[in-house]
Amino acid sequence: HVQLVESGGNSVQAGGSLRLSCTFSGVTFKKYYMGWFRQAPGKARDGIARIGSDGSTRIEYDSLKGRFTISSDNAKNVMYLQMNNLKPEDSAMYYCVLHEDHFLLGVGFRLPHYWGQGTQVTVS
Repeated sequence: HVQLVESGGNSVQAGGSLRLSCTFSGVTFKKYYMGWFRQAPGKARDGIARIGSDGSTRIEYDSLKGRFTISSDNAKNVMYLQMNNLKPEDSAMYYCVLHEDHFLLGVGFRLPHYWGQGTQVTVS
């Protein structure tokens, strides 16, 4: 079965950088999509980035473009989220997700099927 394990969350000062990793296993679909959601206290889970098994990528918000980059190394079964110039509003629990089909980013849409346990990012 599919397993997703995030790592790389930490507490950093504003302007700092972090790279989140998601190690995945048990994926047998020929085509799939992975991504990152984040959830701050009292807020809904928000899809911020997506990458397809074909390498196609999307960063959802203009405020993240140029700061966040999603990538993957399928040979190593790892997906990454590089986050630069972090801001306090980026503080949240970050979740790795995987879905057999294309899924929408943002808030309020059907959530992807598979989720990791989350990794905390705190920016002060």
